[in-house]
Amino acid sequence: MSNYTNLKLEKNNHTAVLTLANPPANTWTRDALADLTRLVQDLNADRNIYTLVITGEGEKFFSAGADLKLFADGDKAVAQEMARRFGEAFETLSGFRGVSIAAINGYAMGGGLECALACDIRIAEEQAQMALPEAAVGLLPCAGGTQNLPWLVGEGWAKRMILCGERVNAETALRIGLVEEVVGKGQAKARALELALQAEKQSPSSVAASKKLIQGARLNPLASVLPIERELFMDLFDTEDQKEGVQAFLQKRTPEWKNK
Repeated sequence: MSNYTNLKLEKNNHTAVLTLANPPANTWTRDALADLTRLVQDLNADRNIYTLVITGEGEKFFSAGADLKLFADGDKAVAQEMARRFGEAFETLSGFRGVSIAAINGYAMGGGLECALACDIRIAEEQAQMALPEAAVGLLPCAGGTQNLPWLVGEGWAKRMILCGERVNAETALRIGLVEEVVGKGQAKARALELALQAEKQSPSSVAASKKLIQGARLNPLASVLPIERELFMDLFDTEDQKEGVQAFLQKRTPEWKNK
């Protein structure tokens, strides 16, 4: 298996588990961001992988985002490259063809939270803290935070977190829609794996098409997406999964997906 900088990848049947591993705070580096892009592309090419779970190494941090030392001297060339790497990495993650689940096991700050925002589903442990504090140091979220956060929590809470620097705990995150579930300390990864197994029961072909439509609602008016919805429905009839799914239902058995 390929090596990825500060990223530990395990595969268990149809689920890939990615652990952010750059102690002590699992910060993002240039090389790690480049390798995350490559890693997701590799997973997209592996037709046996249907789901992706992302968590942080250790008990304290999911990820604290970028190391601010990178920006200490005000080098615009470094800033430009890091912004590009962040954007490429998390946009690629958002485009993962399967179901991605962030298991937030601690602090998710700045680019750490933006990583979780790029996932389809977020499960937070009860002690987790989340924030986009970039404006407090003269920066702003540049990896999708200003766009993905208001889509989930609404403009008001997005402004509280980005413009006022408000940090939210797991309970508040659940209430405002930033996360979908809160679990006890040390339980996020296990719960994410349970949800991944649930997702694996769905046709991977159907999941990929449905995800494309759901995320397309952010960018396209309803009238333009509805015809595409019908087109993608018809495209599924060119897949083996569609035939297998219907036959398995009629034969009262569990379908055997081929992701084809």
